[in-house]
Amino acid sequence: MRMHRLMTAILGALLAAGGAQAQEKYPTRPIRLIVPFPAGGQTDIVVRTLAHKLTESFGQQVVVDNRPGGGGTIGAEIAVRSTPDGYSFVAVSTSYASNAALYKLPYDPLKDMVPVAMIGEIANLMTVNPSSSFTNVKELIAYAKANPGKINYGSGGIGSGNHLATELFNQMTGTQMTHVPYKGATSAASDLMSGQIQLIVGGLPGLVPHVKSKRLRGIAVTSAKRASVLPDVPTAAETVPGYVAVSWAAILAPRGVPASIVTRWNSEINRILQMPDVRTRFTADGLELEGGPPQRLGERLRNDIATWKKVVQTADIKPLR
Repeated sequence: MRMHRLMTAILGALLAAGGAQAQEKYPTRPIRLIVPFPAGGQTDIVVRTLAHKLTESFGQQVVVDNRPGGGGTIGAEIAVRSTPDGYSFVAVSTSYASNAALYKLPYDPLKDMVPVAMIGEIANLMTVNPSSSFTNVKELIAYAKANPGKINYGSGGIGSGNHLATELFNQMTGTQMTHVPYKGATSAASDLMSGQIQLIVGGLPGLVPHVKSKRLRGIAVTSAKRASVLPDVPTAAETVPGYVAVSWAAILAPRGVPASIVTRWNSEINRILQMPDVRTRFTADGLELEGGPPQRLGERLRNDIATWKKVVQTADIKPLR
């Protein structure tokens, strides 16, 4: 009996050692990093830089797998259905939270995915035509209240991040502006420059070049603090306390992935975000790097989903599909 217990203990120790050794060797093959958007987009560009650095760190290729469609839901569902062995991850953006508020999804955005790391956030820029009489947020609000529905604002589509960001602004200020959805933010910016619409609340990277060339005027950023790429532009919160509506990029994994692998990825991403060349490249594009523990990302997801659900319900926004 004692011999049996001894052999059982030895076998258990050997299995534990083998498991630990397997963990230490991770990864042993290429890793798939799903991007639920087309190649060349804002999230894709950020993720490819990160994937290159992770490949160097892990000694195994981190392969970017673009799976666009459904506003990001197709790629997210592929990740949810993936084997949780540490070889499939997904990069998500603000649309992950807004989709949860707008659609009935085939997965639970909080329970079916595990937070890994926040990469960073990009402020939106409240932008008007240079000939506009609005030079600041206060003037915009005053005109909108005096002329309900007269300001037409563009977005990348119904339920898009900039659509919900502007609706949140409406709700917090008591204004009423008319939504004009486009198939993409680029088309909306073109119509703003030609005077067809009067306002866009859109991502910094796509609008900053137009502001610097004087083709558009930025009147406020929607982050909690001023953006380093446009330090002279005030935050909207300086006029509307508490108003924050930013885009972000983060990494998630399917539920059930080993905690040790989540910790490893989180540690590597935080280290990479501190690299001077990475910081220089990302901040030049308007991305404010964040990092931090997985728990912070989890809290961010819960808060954003709750915020956008309230905005969608209050504005009675209906999806097209």
